[in-house]
Amino acid sequence: MAQTEASNRNLHRASKAKKDEFYTQLSDIERELKHYKSHFKDKIVYCNCDDPRVSNFFHYFSYNFEKLGLKKLITTCYKNNDIDLFSQNDSEQAVYLEYEGDKNGNNVPDIEEIGIKHLEGDGDFRSKESIELLKQADIVVTNPPFSLFREYVAQLIEYDKKFIIVGSLNAITYKEIFKLIKEDKLWIGYGFKGGNAYFKTPHSKEFAKGVYDEETGLVKFRNVTWYTNMDLAKRHEDLLLYLPYKEAEYLKYENYDAININRIKDIPMDYEGHMGVPITFLDKYNPKQFEIIGLGISNSGIEIGVKPYTSEHKKYRKEIQKRGAVDGDLYTMVDGEVTVPYARVLIRNKKI
Repeated sequence: MAQTEASNRNLHRASKAKKDEFYTQLSDIERELKHYKSHFKDKIVYCNCDDPRVSNFFHYFSYNFEKLGLKKLITTCYKNNDIDLFSQNDSEQAVYLEYEGDKNGNNVPDIEEIGIKHLEGDGDFRSKESIELLKQADIVVTNPPFSLFREYVAQLIEYDKKFIIVGSLNAITYKEIFKLIKEDKLWIGYGFKGGNAYFKTPHSKEFAKGVYDEETGLVKFRNVTWYTNMDLAKRHEDLLLYLPYKEAEYLKYENYDAININRIKDIPMDYEGHMGVPITFLDKYNPKQFEIIGLGISNSGIEIGVKPYTSEHKKYRKEIQKRGAVDGDLYTMVDGEVTVPYARVLIRNKKI
């Protein structure tokens, strides 16, 4: 019985690890990090979810160590996920390294300059060893496990670290993450080219055709972005608004005093009240131009005053539930039918 239970635990752990095991392309790292170069001088960078033997984050920082003026590069990785699922012993010990730049003048991070060291534990970012390394760091840059995103970000905030990390765009709707966005403690970076992210994975069989491309060996994700708390030029750029508000062209919500906006380009330039905009608005968000009121879905909506469906609309619940909507969601009435838009961020123009 004990052996069976151990096997089940290992199977569950391995399954979860596979879902989170994605390697960011070097081109995507270069495209995003070029916007942060001025932040790295004399800083210690920590990549705490990266096997330095395969990580493009390690490659980027080690080969650009002198150009960026880094003080130190630290990387850690979870122990090898290629494990014997029916054994209680994982195959390879977790490792870490500390790189302090080129020593022999060839401008290449040679193995003797790097020196891979073993960790006593499993290298999990929550382990005591990893946290001690985190305390040394100025900036954390990595692609953390998507399934642990809330916990991962909470740790960065707890230890007051600057960061540039990859995460699901859907994380915006997590209560804990949205709270940080509203409080200007976290925001969206520049994102992936064309809004699509392509990752390497050693577990291609886990994905359907169309998601995994056999030709390139990459898995495609549409709803992935970069999150950071480091200042960016885009955060100081006003969103250009040019449409005047016309009451007949904007639906009002039945359960909250705000107008619904389906496309960012349709935000009126002269509306004083609250507006519900798509979550993609956060990619254009300038905190000096707009105030974020809240998120108009589920309990988050109720917390900011979104009212539950009225009794006269209860008969539409079946249709509403097809969209996964709940009482805290915003809704409008169109031709006598309840219409529930996709997740909306409620905002106000501060410059009117």
